[in-house]
Amino acid sequence: MRHWLMRHGIWIAAWLAATLAGSALLAQAELSRLREAFETDARIAHRLLSQRAVQHEAVLATLALLQPAAASDPAEQRLASVYPQIVAVQRRDGDAQWPDAALLSAETLSLSKRKPVLADSDLARGRYRILLAGQPSSFALTLDVRAAVPWNEWPMPADKSPVRVVLEQSGQRFVLQPGQVEESPWRFDFSKHLAAESQPFELVATRSVGWEALPWLWMIALAAAAAVVLAVLRSLQRQRAERSRAEELLRLGQVARLNGMGELAAGMAHELNQPLTGVLANTQAAQRLLDEDPPDLSTARWAMEQAVQQGKRASEVVGRMRRAVSRPDAAAQSQSVALQDAVRNAFYLLEPEFTRHQVTPRLTGVSSPVMVHAEPVALEQIIHNLLVNALQALDQVPVAERELAVKVDSGSGAGKLTIADSGPGIPADVLPRVFEPFFTTRENGLGLGLSLCESLASGMGGRLDASHRSPRGAVFRLALPLAKA
Repeated sequence: MRHWLMRHGIWIAAWLAATLAGSALLAQAELSRLREAFETDARIAHRLLSQRAVQHEAVLATLALLQPAAASDPAEQRLASVYPQIVAVQRRDGDAQWPDAALLSAETLSLSKRKPVLADSDLARGRYRILLAGQPSSFALTLDVRAAVPWNEWPMPADKSPVRVVLEQSGQRFVLQPGQVEESPWRFDFSKHLAAESQPFELVATRSVGWEALPWLWMIALAAAAAVVLAVLRSLQRQRAERSRAEELLRLGQVARLNGMGELAAGMAHELNQPLTGVLANTQAAQRLLDEDPPDLSTARWAMEQAVQQGKRASEVVGRMRRAVSRPDAAAQSQSVALQDAVRNAFYLLEPEFTRHQVTPRLTGVSSPVMVHAEPVALEQIIHNLLVNALQALDQVPVAERELAVKVDSGSGAGKLTIADSGPGIPADVLPRVFEPFFTTRENGLGLGLSLCESLASGMGGRLDASHRSPRGAVFRLALPLAKA
């Protein structure tokens, strides 16, 4: 699980970041849309109620202007059929008195202001009265709050809308629309006084917005789209990485085969030169012996000369073969190389193998780069071969016990690379021969890998050795000269 998270963690984090950022934008857009709709509806409601309030003042002004002659004129009482919100019309003529003190006080105020005023209000019952003082008559209207609302033009369904609409005045309130008021993460508020001074009511609208109002379907669709896009990008990246890895492995393989042929040629030359030297020595001795015997020696001497020539020729053929396939001079191509970078590159190339063998390598050591004087390809081939050998050894132990530790440090004028595994290790009787050409304990092995690594290390002025790891496993140590600053 940990290895899987390490491989895919950055993509999961990218998906989460994209999903969260996109969802936040979608949520913000939806909340902005809801707020805009809320404020639009609240302003329409305020405008409608303000128009009605102004209309009430106009009715009072009309009554005062017409000044009916008879107090019993029924025209005033017929206003209710035209304006359902007008519950009653009251008038005071001449020296008559108002039936209550509220109207008397309101008339005094109206006279001083010369405009309609609020006489009293009982919002709990949904009633209030406005009065306009005049000569010879003053008029008062008793109004029903709910009937004053033009429901046919109301912007919200009063019984279903989540918006709560209330009229407030001096601590009193009348609920026009109950809405849904509850604890929620977001809350929209709107408040504004009606546009009629005689009816100083404040329209207060409130809406609570909960999590359920967010565009969850769009968020899920966004998350799915982000996952698809990142999966495609991940696939493309993986294909590029695999192609790059394959090209690098092919290059290393070609170099390894060339170097392997060089090791093979060197081994053949070493093995063939000894018998060829013996043949050459024997034919020369025979030639000398035949030279001491005069009878018919010309034919024997000619045959021995031919044998000597063929022996020399065979030696030259082997020498030409070795020179033709020998690896290039590593020392001549050496340069300054960061040892940690070479290890990380080998890790990258072998990442599929680590996954297949269920091994997680660990790189430790000094934090600063260890710069060594080496031929980059040869160094990569050494590390590659040692890591492959370690993976093959770890296949022989249970998965839970597989460890592969790589350490880079420096000291005594050399950059040091240590590769330790928890495999079965190298037997004591085998350890001295692990770098011999053609020596192997692996079935179908050629025995050239470690020999080649040691030859490459020596060619770069370094050394490679192996030892037993306690309590189990093998340790290979590579030392290369440090690059000059």
